[in-house]
Amino acid sequence: MSTSESTPKPARASRSPSSQGGRALQKGQQTKQAIVDAALGLAAQIGLEGLSIGALAEVTKMSKSGVFAHFGSREELQISVIREYYARFADEIFAPAMVEPRGLPRVRALFGNWMKRVAVEIQSGCIFISGAVAFDDRPGVVRDALASSVKAWLAALHRAVVQAKEEGQIIQDADEAQMVFEMHGLILSAHYDARFLQNPGATERANQGFENILSRYGPPGVAVSRPPAPRSPQSKSKPQEK
Repeated sequence: MSTSESTPKPARASRSPSSQGGRALQKGQQTKQAIVDAALGLAAQIGLEGLSIGALAEVTKMSKSGVFAHFGSREELQISVIREYYARFADEIFAPAMVEPRGLPRVRALFGNWMKRVAVEIQSGCIFISGAVAFDDRPGVVRDALASSVKAWLAALHRAVVQAKEEGQIIQDADEAQMVFEMHGLILSAHYDARFLQNPGATERANQGFENILSRYGPPGVAVSRPPAPRSPQSKSKPQEK
């Protein structure tokens, strides 16, 4: 993978201990990671705005001073959660798509992986979406961390669309930014319809909307290859007879 095709991902520190001090440092890092994991689960339920040192201390069965010692402030705790969420987001959505060929196969993989995550987060909630609602009009480091993560992801999707144009798989006068805007809009609509309005078929409509985008921007006279529709989670798959 070239540098131009990579997306920024917060690094998780790992250090091999060589002394008692090193072992203590590693233990501290492990404890901090365990706290971040718990905070991520809590933030999915109550949102970043509801996340606090006190609430997390209660969940982790630690003292407030113990949790505070690892972060120093509520804002740093929230930013750590955003970084961890983005790292997992990139691992699940971006990294697997990079094995696909440049062009529409990669664009399809990015959107398809995104939709798989949506199917899960309809129940648990999306920190990017809930965080945007809570911090959209509140300048500060937490809002900046959220916006930076979302922009980095959309930039990666934009690169994939640009590459599809370079491969001749979408029309040359296509507006790549518009395509990404429409794909992002489908994700937001799927969340809103499924999670808030509880309308059935939201994910299917989002997937159909994605196909409509590709059909609209595909080269004239060239059929857009479409993979088989995924089975509904409620349906039981039967083994195929050979």
